[in-house]
Amino acid sequence: MLTLDLTGPGRKLEVLALGAHADDIEIGAGATILSWIASGAEVSVDWCVLSAPGERADEARASARDFLDGAARVDMHVAAFRDGYFPAERTAVKDWVEALKRLKPDVILTHAGGDAHQDHRLVSELTWNTFRDHLILEYEIPKWDGDLGRPNIYVELSNEALSRKVELLMKHFGTQRSKAWFDEETFRSLARLRGVECRARYAEAFYARKLLLK
Repeated sequence: MLTLDLTGPGRKLEVLALGAHADDIEIGAGATILSWIASGAEVSVDWCVLSAPGERADEARASARDFLDGAARVDMHVAAFRDGYFPAERTAVKDWVEALKRLKPDVILTHAGGDAHQDHRLVSELTWNTFRDHLILEYEIPKWDGDLGRPNIYVELSNEALSRKVELLMKHFGTQRSKAWFDEETFRSLARLRGVECRARYAEAFYARKLLLK
């Protein structure tokens, strides 16, 4: 298994994280981001949420503050596109994502292209349309659709990072607790399964469509 090191003491890492909804980045890549910050790297993050109207915007901002505590720089970008209607608002959503092109991230975190949720799929598509020469890692979101696949990139997690992720999800997203799948057991179980796949205790998994090795 090939290991690629993105972080470590003294290293700089510019991250662009995109999520369709207020809790997506945290669910898909929250422990990875926590681990990168804890590594001692100088991690700067542009945290982008496309659908966070009203109370959801407050949840998104409060959650990001806790997840990114210790980051060298944090910039929040929050929009209020209608949940479930991204394809119908494609032009406006594309313009919003295109406006991020001025950023120069080392790594981009976005939704998996094969995600069953239409908003997630469009964000992934537009990420690839906008950023063509970047390392893009696509994260997964567990849900009732049963669309989890076979990822090919893993980030090993400490129990501390995973526990902190779960703690913050439960703390910040009260609007989601009525969903049957949104609980600690779901998040810990998926992390354990992905850990099995990469010979670790816990892991978050991603899809990488294209990598250039030098």
